[in-house]
Amino acid sequence: VQLQASGGGLVQAGGSLRLSCAASGIIFRNYHMAWYRQAPGKQRELVATITSGGSTNYAIAVKGRFTISRDNAKNTVYLQMNSLKPEDTAVYYCYAVLSGENYWGKGTLVTVSS
Repeated sequence: VQLQASGGGLVQAGGSLRLSCAASGIIFRNYHMAWYRQAPGKQRELVATITSGGSTNYAIAVKGRFTISRDNAKNTVYLQMNSLKPEDTAVYYCYAVLSGENYWGKGTLVTVSS
């Protein structure tokens, strides 16, 4: 199983980025997907989730600025991040879960400069 995240980078405050996570080795459409992030010196935290049926949920800190979506034909989950703030700086990880199975991808670094 592989979850390959991409799309991170350096952006100025107020800017946008779109993260992608391509999955392989799983029946993607059956899995609930999520994005987590971990800032330096802090614990990993949940950012957004999307169920296999497409229902979404967001952390309060990103609600209204970030949008999670999925394309089952491409086995990919996305995180559109708008109005970025310096406090959004973190390594972002994608996560797949179905019943007792769960998988983490390698992270992609997002740095937001003030």
